[in-house]
Amino acid sequence: MKISNETKVGILATVAIVLLFIGYSFLKGNDVFSSDNTYYATYEAVDGLTPSKPVLVNGYQIGRVSKMILLPDGKIKTEFKIHSHYDVPKNTIARISSTDLLGSKAIVFEMGNSKELAKDGDFLASGVQPNIMDKVEPIQKRIETITIKLDSTLSVVNNVLDKQFQDDFKRSIHSISTSLKNVEGITKDVEGLVGDEKGRLNRIMANLESITSNFSQNGEKINAIMSNLNNITDKAARLDFEHTMNKVNAAVNDFQEITGKINSGKGSIGLLLNDEALYNNLNNASKEMDNLMKDVKEKPGKYIKLSIFGKKGEK
Repeated sequence: MKISNETKVGILATVAIVLLFIGYSFLKGNDVFSSDNTYYATYEAVDGLTPSKPVLVNGYQIGRVSKMILLPDGKIKTEFKIHSHYDVPKNTIARISSTDLLGSKAIVFEMGNSKELAKDGDFLASGVQPNIMDKVEPIQKRIETITIKLDSTLSVVNNVLDKQFQDDFKRSIHSISTSLKNVEGITKDVEGLVGDEKGRLNRIMANLESITSNFSQNGEKINAIMSNLNNITDKAARLDFEHTMNKVNAAVNDFQEITGKINSGKGSIGLLLNDEALYNNLNNASKEMDNLMKDVKEKPGKYIKLSIFGKKGEK
């Protein structure tokens, strides 16, 4: 039997429509070939969650978000399709969470301990990962503290005689200040940080804070040394001082460059956390600055006359 061209076209059109329907349903989070259980949860806000996002348990996908409906009271009813062979305790919490540094959202099922299982069509308790500002606030406070110290640090270089070194030193301070402003712009990425990543960011901030604290607390001594740098008779001490300041300058410039890229949208906070050279340079610069200031305190005569730090006591 010969099939007419019209029939062939009709069959192809039907197949195309079916495939289109299946593809569209899949993109919306519906699998037409599987028998899934449907669960619901209601949220005050969904924070970027959309249909087709995964439902995870300990990082393993057991289903997906299939539908979201805005209710008259402003809440969002969210539907989940979960593979039927997974048991879900009735007291499970469906929590909106971030899955990476870019802020991608997913539903994380925090499985309850109830022996009673949720049934197809049941509502689950809902939750949302803590607000980003709760995590960012401690870092912002540290940034504000360091920035205040920078204001007093800038005043110690006004009378430096060595113009070239004065310019380098001012660039170091300016770099730190600019870098801190950049950090304030990228703190939204902190939401995705966990464990070692948070610890690494804290150590980076601690090194910056250590450097600026040394500048602030030893401003008078640094100013005096820089003003008389060419008169220091101990060449080793002079070279050590210049080397440390140059290392600080290089480290904060690298930090500024990376945070600038992140702040302008050319990368995520992962650039900062994964740059081993920057991490080591900041760490070494902080340690050398600490050692230098300790040496200045214990052996001030190597760097400058004692009379510069104060007048002789009266008899």
